[in-house]
Amino acid sequence: MMSNLFSIFDPSTNMFNLPMNWLSTLLGITFIPYSFWLIPNRHLFIWNSILIKLHNEFKTLLKNNYFQGSTFIFISMFSFILFNNFLGLFPYIFTSTSHLTLSLSISLPLWLSFMIYGWINNYNHMFIHMIPQGTPTILMPFMVLIETISNIIRPGTLAVRLTANMIAGHLLLTLLSSTGPNLNYYFMLLMIMSQILLLILESAVAVIQSYVIAILSTLYSSEVN
Repeated sequence: MMSNLFSIFDPSTNMFNLPMNWLSTLLGITFIPYSFWLIPNRHLFIWNSILIKLHNEFKTLLKNNYFQGSTFIFISMFSFILFNNFLGLFPYIFTSTSHLTLSLSISLPLWLSFMIYGWINNYNHMFIHMIPQGTPTILMPFMVLIETISNIIRPGTLAVRLTANMIAGHLLLTLLSSTGPNLNYYFMLLMIMSQILLLILESAVAVIQSYVIAILSTLYSSEVN
């Protein structure tokens, strides 16, 4: 019996006072050796085609900021978040992306590196970006304030977007499944069908959220130059 609905997100499994649930974050690494010790299969061909599509899209978004290998940062982030989102849908696997600890650890260093690079190497562009073209003179101080605040909260919005979407889907699945023992046969079948549909929806959300964060990070990096 859960004392708290949000206890399903607690990293409570521990050994020697170490939270072992966070080891689920490393499960995505088990998919990597496919390209090293197996004959190329359909799984590898599909994954490579996805990465090539992402590379071309990120290369287009980066525009003048693109240099060889720069898209690997965002492709790696997409793969890491995708594996963690998707594996968290399996029973007894801890969803690490449902915690701000992990999502902020991804978005905050990335955003800080963009800001440091932009203010050191191209501070004129960073100042110009604070005032959109055609802004009336009387509104310029307010626009600077608004743009500064919107820039500062970017890592928080990236982290909260991912965390909130993961928490919402898992909570809905938990709430529906907790009503199962009290239902009769027909309502039980209806609940199982709704759970299957929700799992399909959550699988789509897992992919979409990893793609959205990778795209937004690419757009933020393209603004610093």
